[in-house]
Amino acid sequence: MSTESDLKKLFAETGPSLGTVDLSRVLRRSSRRRVAQQVAVGSATTLAVAGIGVAGFTGIRGLVPSFSSGSATSASAPESKGDSPLGSSATDGGLKRAPADRINLCGGALADVAPNADGLVLTTSFELGDASAQSVSGTVTLTNSGTQHITGTTAATPAITLSRDGVVLWHSNGAMIAMAALVDLAPGASLTYPASFEPVTCATEDDSATSFRDDLPHLAAGDYQVSAALDLSRQSADGSFLSTDLVTGPTSSVILR
Repeated sequence: MSTESDLKKLFAETGPSLGTVDLSRVLRRSSRRRVAQQVAVGSATTLAVAGIGVAGFTGIRGLVPSFSSGSATSASAPESKGDSPLGSSATDGGLKRAPADRINLCGGALADVAPNADGLVLTTSFELGDASAQSVSGTVTLTNSGTQHITGTTAATPAITLSRDGVVLWHSNGAMIAMAALVDLAPGASLTYPASFEPVTCATEDDSATSFRDDLPHLAAGDYQVSAALDLSRQSADGSFLSTDLVTGPTSSVILR
């Protein structure tokens, strides 16, 4: 790179035809350009770091299947009964069926789900609720009624379906907490999750949106049924194969006053 003395010599040799050149001004302008370039590089680096952060968060979410009703995809509705009954589903890196929060859709009949092959069962417990409340709280218990030790991960909360006489009135929807619950159940052991549902009625069009409308009509007082579903992600011993099993259970009664 030329030094300041070299530049002065070069300008001197060009003669007066080039006019008077303020070398100090030239150097100052050059310095400002370098600063601007450095700022631009710094901005690009910040964006790259932000991108890594987003990718890392996505990777964390990848511990469990997608539990958001989100956009319509091939997994946005239950598979047809002509394929195979809904139940345990081992797949290479993805679901070949609807995720747990999409097996029951607004206004439809409760899905006919096969029992989990390993004996995992979900039972719900909701006390007397207020039909005009924003939500009704309860618990869901995952029990290993089989003979094998079961390990894996699930969503932090199960998908809940509220129904009456076999017709879906409401189901879990919208964005879910990006956290995974660890499952480590010996035969006969159980795990309890917090759960809730909204005592409202959804319609077919709500299932095509990211989340349900805010002004859904409240249910009348009466006796209703509630059930739960979970996607259990399990990995092989060598970490090469990921399967996702659907776990459900019977409906239980909940009274809204």
